[in-house]
Amino acid sequence: MVSVIVTLRQHTDEVSCCAFSPSLLASSSGDKTLRLYNTTDFSELPFSPLSGHGYGVHCCCFSSCGSYLLSCSTDGSAIAWSSETGEVLAVLQHPGRAPLRACALAPDSSLLLAGACDGTVALWDFPSRTLRRCGAVSEDSVVACCFSPCSQMFVTGCTHGDLKLWDTDISVLHAEKDAHDLGVACCKFAPQFNVDGCCVEFRLASCGQDSQLKIWIVSQREGAACVMKLLHTLTSQSAPVLSCAFSSDGELVVSGSVDKTVALYDANLGTLLYTLKQHERYVTAVALSPTMPWIATGSMDRTVNVWRIGDGVSRTGAESRQTECQGRKLPGHSRLLVADWSEEDVQTWLCEEGLQELVSIFKANNIDGAELSQLSKETATELGIESLGLRGRLLRKIEALKAEESGSEAPDEFLCPITRELMKDPVIAADGYSYERESIENWIRGKSKTSPMTNLPLQTTLLTPNRSLKTAITRWKSSQ
Repeated sequence: MVSVIVTLRQHTDEVSCCAFSPSLLASSSGDKTLRLYNTTDFSELPFSPLSGHGYGVHCCCFSSCGSYLLSCSTDGSAIAWSSETGEVLAVLQHPGRAPLRACALAPDSSLLLAGACDGTVALWDFPSRTLRRCGAVSEDSVVACCFSPCSQMFVTGCTHGDLKLWDTDISVLHAEKDAHDLGVACCKFAPQFNVDGCCVEFRLASCGQDSQLKIWIVSQREGAACVMKLLHTLTSQSAPVLSCAFSSDGELVVSGSVDKTVALYDANLGTLLYTLKQHERYVTAVALSPTMPWIATGSMDRTVNVWRIGDGVSRTGAESRQTECQGRKLPGHSRLLVADWSEEDVQTWLCEEGLQELVSIFKANNIDGAELSQLSKETATELGIESLGLRGRLLRKIEALKAEESGSEAPDEFLCPITRELMKDPVIAADGYSYERESIENWIRGKSKTSPMTNLPLQTTLLTPNRSLKTAITRWKSSQ
């Protein structure tokens, strides 16, 4: 059996990545932060959240020993943090300030790799924090990268769909064209590798927009070229597969999908063991603990679920089983409509959402579910919530709560590509993409005049109101 043991709800925007160390769980988000939890009880560490990025954080990973946490962001930087104190140890800027979509640390902690939207990868010497190389590896955005367990090679995946294997001089060793139709989303090596005489063999998992998870054998003989051979194509998920990861022993592989499910497979046989259903929106991140039988999954629903893998999972492949786990429902108030919540239900919800400081205010004003659902910026001010940030967080969580209750999800085209929030004043930039006016104006003022989506120069900073999109958003909001 596989069951949810805890749901973490601290992020205020979609969760982009999850990572385990031997004793910690980290998650990153579009809310520009990383959060760290102690895996003994999944309590958040005192110095969490970690704030240092100017835009959403796309990826995070630990060093093998767990002492370092790495992250990268749309702001073009990779940050190395101390896992023990939360201190920023280094801020490494991409030479072209291109938005970074993926990062990886070599298992021996010698190199830090980051993939960028301009089709380049930057490779830093991690101990000295100095740039070693930056080179073009694709004509499209690099959205996935990972090191081999020997630290001597790395793989990149791009939005065109190619997987490429490189040495640490950024010389191509093998190119797998169109590995995933419509684009690669994630790639991960299994931690182990086999040596048979003069041949070294690795396992690689990749997933993409074609709704497939693939397992490859990457092999190299001494003096010969690298070879990639497809071992399994796994198709149990019905929509693009956004994330994948191996267990520490390489026996299991897990993937998360746009269809809101998590799939757990026997990596050797390619058989589906479990389909997990708990998230309300796309599953964007998966990770497996190196020390415990746990899976962490992150989603656009802003939560991280931690699942326990029970004894029912066959690691030998002798017998595979398929089941659907709905996970645990929240107690009490979650079974009611918001309008029917009691004052105690509202106060419990505030604590679950990390808004404990508002409990006394809501209690003093006898706020129940009906009043919570009608709360606005003006009434929040009347309650004495003076902090602009706290008031904004409260209102965003109320909107998310109402959207969740109605079963609605804003279409992706209604969300600003920079903030991933519903647009109020959409404008069209010179790159042809629509953004929230305030967000793109801040982007243009704070960076070189390049597109947040393509990293190409903007021919003009003129912004054109997208009235048709604004009308569509207004209609959608009214229908909710």
